[in-house]
Amino acid sequence: MAATPLQVAGIPVSPDHYIDGRRVGSAQRFALHCPIDQGLLGDIAEGSEEHVETAIRAAQAAFPAWSALTAAQRKPYLDRFADEIGKRAEAFCVLESNDAGVLLSRMRHGVVPRAMLNLSYFAEHALTLQDRPIDTPQAHHIVRHDPAGVVVIITPWNAPLMLSTWKLGPALAAGNCCILKPPEWAPLTCSLLADAAHAAGLPPGVFNVVQGAGATTGARLVSDPRIARISFTGSVPTAKWIAQAAGANLVPCSLELGGKSPFIVLEDADIDNAAATGALMYRNAGQVCLAGTRFLVHQNIAEPFIAAMRGYVDKLRIGDPRDEATEVGPIIHMRQVDRVIGFVERALAGGATLLWGGRKHPFGAQYVEPTMLSGVKQDDEIVQNEVFGPVLTLQTFADDEQALELANGTDYGLGGVCYGETAHATAVAQRVRTGFIWVNSFGIRDLAAPFGGIKRSGIGREGGDWSFEFFCDIKDVVVPAKPFRASFSQR
Repeated sequence: MAATPLQVAGIPVSPDHYIDGRRVGSAQRFALHCPIDQGLLGDIAEGSEEHVETAIRAAQAAFPAWSALTAAQRKPYLDRFADEIGKRAEAFCVLESNDAGVLLSRMRHGVVPRAMLNLSYFAEHALTLQDRPIDTPQAHHIVRHDPAGVVVIITPWNAPLMLSTWKLGPALAAGNCCILKPPEWAPLTCSLLADAAHAAGLPPGVFNVVQGAGATTGARLVSDPRIARISFTGSVPTAKWIAQAAGANLVPCSLELGGKSPFIVLEDADIDNAAATGALMYRNAGQVCLAGTRFLVHQNIAEPFIAAMRGYVDKLRIGDPRDEATEVGPIIHMRQVDRVIGFVERALAGGATLLWGGRKHPFGAQYVEPTMLSGVKQDDEIVQNEVFGPVLTLQTFADDEQALELANGTDYGLGGVCYGETAHATAVAQRVRTGFIWVNSFGIRDLAAPFGGIKRSGIGREGGDWSFEFFCDIKDVVVPAKPFRASFSQR
């Protein structure tokens, strides 16, 4: 039996699963708290083995009809899905700000418009993949992007709406049926996403939401042999477990994982511009995988750079993310707060120097001051491991080769930033071992471009054709150019 909707800041949202086109309750529930003030937002349905089984069967049953549609026939569903998100724009903003602590300003001006675009862009892009021809003297090849089947999507708590739609867009546009497992610390916008899909008229079973913990609900989903694809964004330890479970069934995985990205400031950089961009690394309280967290600054400009960045950091407004003026909000969970503070304390005990921050912020229990540490060594824990909080490190270098040695000296390889004279910075950026890197900029994204990391930062790429390469089975239909007769001499 479905539960009464929760009321979060006046916004009604279902705490239940969405399976086969309807809300499904659960006897098992877990508490959801607001990271801003630790208040109880409500009790959320916990997915059981039965819920997982029902969702998989519903997706399987919906797949033949949904996959039989052409990309052009599926496009109106996804366009309406995007429109329904737009109709609920303020509700999405308020919910994610309350349950994930994301800045309300960022939701209004960045995330919700991007979520809508994720659906409409991939619906349009799917049209370009129809039966691509390759003609040779021997044959006419028809390259098809056929839907793979039932897809499991698992998203993290730092950007649940944006990352869910980033994966759902190409998965649905390709003709797959999806089961979304939201983050247990921030599931509300994924629940509202189900309402938008329902209102858009997506057939029952095409899109399902099963809530719960990764160790239980998530584990049941990724280990099921009926799943055709698994797309996961999150931590390295969880990804390793998912890969092992999927490997037992030979299920392809797309894994977008953590980052320990370098922020390189060359001697010929615009110091003020680089420093202003550096302060952006504290947005979302540093809970952004693609942020540059390891500052590598040329030794000749280190002092003026530190002074310039300190000036920008001191002006950051820390407070309630529901206030449009706030620039740094809370950490998602007390467990994460303790983890972040632990990194700082161990670094200081090991000889690091505190340039600023380093403590919990008085605004609330789950707030940590924007922090910068210098005097760290390349093999220090805080340099090598992802903190995922508002904590940065600063190292200096003497020349480009040393900068590159430091930049490439971790097991991660997601993104990066490089500031300097454009030609110089571009040449250095091309030698940094990451999936992407911004030159004299930060955060520029294009849905047609590839996104993903190397080394421990992930496997695969998302965006444009790369998303469809993953969510589709690629098939070559070969038609001979001239009459064919079988012969044992042919190979």
